[in-house]
Amino acid sequence: MTTATASSPYRVTPRRVLRSEWHKLWSLRSTWITLLSAAALVLGIGLIMGATYTSGGGDADIDTVVLVLYGTQLGQMCLAVLGILVTAGEYSTGMIRASLTVVPRRLPVLWAKSAVFTVVAFLSMFTTALITFLAAQLFLGDTDKAAGLTDPGTLGAVAGNAVAITLLSLIGLGLGATLRSVPGSIGAYIGGVLILPEVLGVLPYDAVDSALKYFPTQAAGVLGSATPLPDAAGTGAALLALCLWAGASLSAGALVLRRRDA
Repeated sequence: MTTATASSPYRVTPRRVLRSEWHKLWSLRSTWITLLSAAALVLGIGLIMGATYTSGGGDADIDTVVLVLYGTQLGQMCLAVLGILVTAGEYSTGMIRASLTVVPRRLPVLWAKSAVFTVVAFLSMFTTALITFLAAQLFLGDTDKAAGLTDPGTLGAVAGNAVAITLLSLIGLGLGATLRSVPGSIGAYIGGVLILPEVLGVLPYDAVDSALKYFPTQAAGVLGSATPLPDAAGTGAALLALCLWAGASLSAGALVLRRRDA
């Protein structure tokens, strides 16, 4: 009996859990809608910024990569919503009960969701950022914002932009696993990740200003710039901070998953 069970073609393995989560992600209409919306926002705004830019204008002091990828500020919200739907969406439909019945250890489900989502989010956003940068250069070739991927820091900033969006979206995924509510998780993401730093920024304390450098959106801005930003964290510190924020969010989701019923 033990041998038959061990060799059963239906036993749960990490590979099968990953494959299951991969199929579930791509079977959702929301996946296609949010990914296409994010790509359209980044590309559309990038083309507008490139087409309307004039040398010596008000945007002359902005980094080229930041200028053409300005749409990622909206695109990352789409990806964060998708991350939330990956986890909290299953609770709203009741699908999570079937997932946890098949994988009773529970945590492999969350790790598989996170791994699949990370690959999809990074590849889609890196491809979009790369196309947007190259397309915008068709308009910027005769301006002071002309740049190439081989210029110092440019390709790293394009890739860093995709990394930043991916990690921000993983924070959303972790919030979805923790709160188990799509509206609640979206509200928490907007309030905690987007609005709270702006509110804290008006406080006249140096300690607050120092801490804000390592908040998610501020750290993400560092990764997406080809030139060092003034009064900002270093690239390595910003990446570490974003990883810790995403890790904390996923850890909270894992703790809730272990201790609460679906």
